[in-house]
Amino acid sequence: MGMCVCGGAMLQCTFGMAPSMLNVLPDKKTVNNMPVATIDCNKPMVNILPFGTCSAPTNPAVIAALGSPVPCVPLIPAPWVPGSPTVLVGGQPALNQTSKLMCAYAGVISVTNPGCTNIQIP
Repeated sequence: MGMCVCGGAMLQCTFGMAPSMLNVLPDKKTVNNMPVATIDCNKPMVNILPFGTCSAPTNPAVIAALGSPVPCVPLIPAPWVPGSPTVLVGGQPALNQTSKLMCAYAGVISVTNPGCTNIQIP
């Protein structure tokens, strides 16, 4: 069983140079006064903050910058996977710490610290 992911969780992208934070909007359900993340918490600049600078060779901004650093703002085409199959929050599968998010520039975003340490979910 993994840990439930809550607002303030720390994230890392395989092509990002710095960690980021997961922002869960206050309209989500809460447990112990912490907003619980779901698979639809995947919006760049809303839920997913930048990862410092990007080194993805498929990112058009990186290609155009000819090696100069560019902000690592992911392009997210789909929700987090897999989510928890049995725990729903507001009708959406909850995130656990093993869920991944794919960036269109080939990066994989993972949870490095779930933000909650006392709620286990499958």
